[in-house]
Amino acid sequence: MRAYYFDGLPGDQRLLHDSGNPVQPEVLKSIGVLHWHIPVPADGQYDAVDAVAQERGYKNRDVITITKQGLGDLYESKLKSFYEEHMHEDEEIRYILEGSGFFDVREHPNDSWIRCQLDAGDLMVLPAGIYHRFTLDEKNIIKAMRLFKDEPKWTPHNRGEATDTNSYRLGYLKSIAVN
Repeated sequence: MRAYYFDGLPGDQRLLHDSGNPVQPEVLKSIGVLHWHIPVPADGQYDAVDAVAQERGYKNRDVITITKQGLGDLYESKLKSFYEEHMHEDEEIRYILEGSGFFDVREHPNDSWIRCQLDAGDLMVLPAGIYHRFTLDEKNIIKAMRLFKDEPKWTPHNRGEATDTNSYRLGYLKSIAVN
C-alpha cells in the first residue's frame, strides 16, 4: 500500500491525484487505519488472513468483484455512490485479491484526504466511524475479500449533521484523541 495526501485537483476520481506528499504509516495508525501486506496465496489457503480475522473477531467473509463489465449500466452510478464521503458503524475490512483501487480516508482533526493505493495482497482495516470513500483506479477492476464480525452488512452513512453526532463517529473520535 502506498499512502499520500490527495491533491484536491478536479478530474477523474480514478486517477492517482498524488500531491507528492507521502503519508507515513504512523499517521495512518494515529487515525486508526491498519494495514498488512499478505501476498495472495496461489493455493487459496489464506492462513495469514485467517490469523488476522481470528485476532480481530471476524467470523464471516465474502468476495466481491467490481468491474465495468460486471456492473454494466450501473457502473457509473455505483462508482459515484462508493465515492460519496461516508462512514460505517462497523469496521471496514478489505483484502485485495486482484486488481487495485483507492480508499481515501479523512485525517483528523485537519480534515485532509489521505489516499491509500491498494493492490493485490493489501489488507486494510478502517475503523468504525472514520469518514472515507472508495474508487477503482484506471484499470477498472478489483476483486476483494470482505471480512465481517457478524452477518455481512454494508450500510454507508453519508457525512452530515446526523453522522457528525452518530455514537459510532463520536466513539471513533474519542478513540483517536490525543491525551
